[in-house]
Amino acid sequence: MDMYSARAQAVNQGVSLALIVLFVAALKINVGVPPTIIVGASALVGFFCWRATSLRRAVTPVATTILFLLTTAALHVHMYEEHSALFGPAMSRLFGIAFPDERFMQIFVFALPTLYYLTAIGLLLRVPLAGFVAWFIFIGPGIAEFTHFVFPLITPALEPANPAPINAVINGVSLEGMANHHLAVTGRYYFPGMYTAILPMIPGICAVWWLFRNRRLPS
Repeated sequence: MDMYSARAQAVNQGVSLALIVLFVAALKINVGVPPTIIVGASALVGFFCWRATSLRRAVTPVATTILFLLTTAALHVHMYEEHSALFGPAMSRLFGIAFPDERFMQIFVFALPTLYYLTAIGLLLRVPLAGFVAWFIFIGPGIAEFTHFVFPLITPALEPANPAPINAVINGVSLEGMANHHLAVTGRYYFPGMYTAILPMIPGICAVWWLFRNRRLPS
C-alpha cells in the first residue's frame, strides 16, 4: 500500500489520534492535569499542522530530520537544567500534583528519547507517522517551552506564602524539596528549565516555518 494514499492517510490519522489519547491518559495518571493540558494541546496542534503539511507527502526528509534532531538535542540540554533544578518537585508544588524527579527522568529523559530515535529513522524513510511525532516535538517540547516564563507568575497551590522548600505526600507519593518559585514571594524571576527553554524553541520555530514554507514543493 502506498504510504501516502488516501487510505494510508486515514489509517495514519486514526493511529495518531489513538496515540494522543493514550499519551494524554498516561500523563494524566502519572503526572497530573496541568502538564497533561500543555502536552495534549501541543499534540493536537501538531496533528493539524501535520495534516496541513507532510501527511499527504514527505517534505525533504533529510532537512526535516536535521531540524528534528537539532530540536531533540537542544531538548536534552534543557532537560538537564530541569533535572538539576528539580523541575518535577517545583511543578508538584505549583499545581499540587505528584511529579517527583524520578518520574520526570523515567518519562521524559529515558522513555521518550527512544521514540525520538525511531522517529528520526522514520523521517529518513518517509514514514508519514514519523511526521506527526516530529510535529508534536516542534510544537510541544519546542515552541511550548515558553510556558517556563509563565510559571514564576503563577501562585503555587501548596503553601504559596512560604518561600522555603517543603515536603509533602501527594496522591500517596512522597515528595521532597518542593521549592517555591513564585516571583512575588522569592523576588527572583526563575523556574527550573527557564534558562535553557529557548534552546529547543529556536530549531522548533525554524522547523515550523520551514515545513509550512516548503509544504507544496517537490519532496
